[in-house]
Amino acid sequence: MTHELEPVLGRIAEALERLAPARPPEPAFSAARLFRHDPASGVFHPAPDYPLPLAALVGIDRQKERFVENLRRFAGGLPCNHALLWGVRGTGKSSLAKAAFMAVATETPELKLVEVDRDQVTALPGLFDRLRARPQRFVVLCDDLSFEEGAAAAKALKSALEGGVSGPPANVLFVATSNRRHLMPRSHGEKSGHAEGRGLIALAEDTEEEVSVSDRFGLWIGFPPMDQPTYLEAVKGYAKRYRLKAPDLERRALQWAQLRGARSGRVAWQFIRDLAGELGKTLPL
Repeated sequence: MTHELEPVLGRIAEALERLAPARPPEPAFSAARLFRHDPASGVFHPAPDYPLPLAALVGIDRQKERFVENLRRFAGGLPCNHALLWGVRGTGKSSLAKAAFMAVATETPELKLVEVDRDQVTALPGLFDRLRARPQRFVVLCDDLSFEEGAAAAKALKSALEGGVSGPPANVLFVATSNRRHLMPRSHGEKSGHAEGRGLIALAEDTEEEVSVSDRFGLWIGFPPMDQPTYLEAVKGYAKRYRLKAPDLERRALQWAQLRGARSGRVAWQFIRDLAGELGKTLPL
């Protein structure tokens, strides 16, 4: 009977192997310094180096100093904290994370950055487990993080940062940027309208789950709104770096900010891009 079943069992095993998902390809982290992770395929896609130098970011000197210090500790294998960069839109949170990484990575070749999409936070525990056994050190960056998927995403991030029974990976530093200090979803205000259907207790538990994630970040760095002198300093700093000359630079920069209804590093850079295009000059971004 056993001999008769062997061919059948063999065919079943072959069918199961065909149905099983293919193993993701072995990542080639030597191909680049920056990568984007696709959790569906498990592939790490290489990306070009971030071109904006750290020195070009003005008006955030305190934030730069604190973030770079923490990043250098991580690169050197010293105790450090996961970082949450939070504050007003366009104040340089994402630019600081990438520019600081590039500055430290030139000193530490084994330092890599892996960017993940905010809608794929639930895949973070699996990603951290994959990176744990690698010899490199990884900064995992999630830009504009908020829990649109609710408590499930919050639980996944907490699981990744705490690492379960094995603890968090020593070679992974998680960095998130957000417009909100407590990472609440944009639709959070609408939840109260559905409280009667879901139950107040369940709603409160979800809210507590989402808010408590921010406590897992040991380093909080705030980015307040940019005042006018700092905005003009940013514009003039960019203009000097890229040799862009205009006799009415400050007036035009203020008019640009007025039309946008905001002053920020992003608005300053957008003005500089417009000016460079007008003057027929190229820029790194």
